[in-house]
Amino acid sequence: MYLSRLILNPRNRRVQNEMARPYELHRSVLKAFPDAMPDSERVLYRVDHDARGERLTLLVQSESRPDWTWAEQSPGYLLDDGSVADGPLAVKEFALALQPGQVLAFRLRANPTVKKKSHERPDGVMPPNGIRLGLVREEDQRAWLERKGQQHGFRVLRLLIAPEGMQVGHQPVSQEQPRRLAHMAVRFEGVLQVTDPALLSEAVRAGIGSAKSFGFGLLSLARLR
Repeated sequence: MYLSRLILNPRNRRVQNEMARPYELHRSVLKAFPDAMPDSERVLYRVDHDARGERLTLLVQSESRPDWTWAEQSPGYLLDDGSVADGPLAVKEFALALQPGQVLAFRLRANPTVKKKSHERPDGVMPPNGIRLGLVREEDQRAWLERKGQQHGFRVLRLLIAPEGMQVGHQPVSQEQPRRLAHMAVRFEGVLQVTDPALLSEAVRAGIGSAKSFGFGLLSLARLR
């Protein structure tokens, strides 16, 4: 897999537009993969903000090597202020080698939801897929992550939960009736223990939770400092 790191310029008009309109950032990320990708391949991404809001770091994880030529050629899009040793754009290839019992730091921006059945329509037919409701209470968000851990091969040892509010935008499904996007954003950080390396490796590859196409689900792992 490949991990791209782009330092974005928060004063750039295009960057500001992408931060305000999630679908535009989605489109920009996919421009790095001009060739058609197989349906099984997942591109995950996340925007991390520094404490003062002066730097935006876009992380993109992919199975194919990306081509960020468009970002390098877009005037002022990347923040090239010399503060990062390897520059505002870096791409590295990596492979996970997880072991049972291994303890790692993690970060995940997720859209924690629960699926509820929709109300019946007037004709008495129940919509098959139901609806997803965002989990607002911290205890419910914590329980959601613990369930994901059981499903994906890890146990949460320490956890910090930081709500980021609603991410709202529109997806132009049709010119007449764009689809409204509204996702609850929650950032999870802490320490986990690997219980099943194969399951956790697949979770890193495929992402966790819903709304993966709009900046959610990327699970970052790192050695403890």
